[in-house]
Amino acid sequence: MKLLILNLTATLLLLSSMTAEAQDGPRRMRQRRMAFATDTVMTHDPVMARERDMYYLLSTGMGVQWATSKDRKTWVVQGTPFIEKIPAWTRDSVPGFESHVWAPDVIRWHNRWWLAYSCSTFGKNTSAIGLMNSHSLGGEWKDEGCLVASREHRDNWNAIDPCFIIDDNDTPWLTWGSFWDGIQLARLDTTMHLASKPVTIARRYRPGDPNAAENPTSKFAGTNAIEAPFILKHGGYYYLFVSWDYCCRGAKSNYRVAVGRSKTVDGPYLDRSGKPMAEGGGTLFLEGDKQEYEAAGHCAAYDMDGQTIFVCHGYSTTMNGAALLIQRPVKWTADGWPEL
Repeated sequence: MKLLILNLTATLLLLSSMTAEAQDGPRRMRQRRMAFATDTVMTHDPVMARERDMYYLLSTGMGVQWATSKDRKTWVVQGTPFIEKIPAWTRDSVPGFESHVWAPDVIRWHNRWWLAYSCSTFGKNTSAIGLMNSHSLGGEWKDEGCLVASREHRDNWNAIDPCFIIDDNDTPWLTWGSFWDGIQLARLDTTMHLASKPVTIARRYRPGDPNAAENPTSKFAGTNAIEAPFILKHGGYYYLFVSWDYCCRGAKSNYRVAVGRSKTVDGPYLDRSGKPMAEGGGTLFLEGDKQEYEAAGHCAAYDMDGQTIFVCHGYSTTMNGAALLIQRPVKWTADGWPEL
């Protein structure tokens, strides 16, 4: 359930309208006219990738918001959508969806970049995850159709918030999910499409838990407030990061991140006390400090530049709940758990 915080300033709104009018112009020229640099990036659901000496930051926005940087400190926010032409099938598959794309993920595998992106409407689980590929992050992207879709009254999971992971056998997997029955995982084939049935690997509450809190944002999505999975392979474990509770409410958000780990990519994922995440387990990893950020979540984590980097968005206490980019180094405990 991702709703972009629409305080990216009137400048970005103007840039979006200019982009729509200039769809047929050269992409590079549009970037040069419309990009701007900042060291404070407003972003929602960020993921990161590096190609040669350039870092790319992708996030929720019109056609996917994106920014580039040489040092991960000063970012050039691009005024053009990362996905310039959203495929028509997305609107046919998801009633009410137009061009506000949620929670992308990107990975390099077998000499290609693969992009997954979420098409949905707030509080509903008629959703789809689209797939594209490209030889270069800054190049043209080819539509590969629907990676996975969910339907109201058919599926007890929601096809949003994708994350790719490649296992030790060079097999790709996809994890995704938001609310309903929680976080899903499935194996992919060599075309990056589903090759196995989804399996639930994490829930906010165990099934039937009488203590499950009411959902303050949607009467449709239920009480299983867990979403935004990200799996990082580090050392001998796969680490599953998830976001608990509620995003997208500005300063009222209470988003936070929990983690568990498994020796195999398909689980079971256990928290630090040994409780399965599929039964409501999870070790708290990050929450708002109420001084700089009210809440924080929807994360990614990478072994990059000789260290582990943790990335997420936080709801700023000093900027009226604006969602800002957070980057933090991760340290690893003696028994192999991540800490900020």
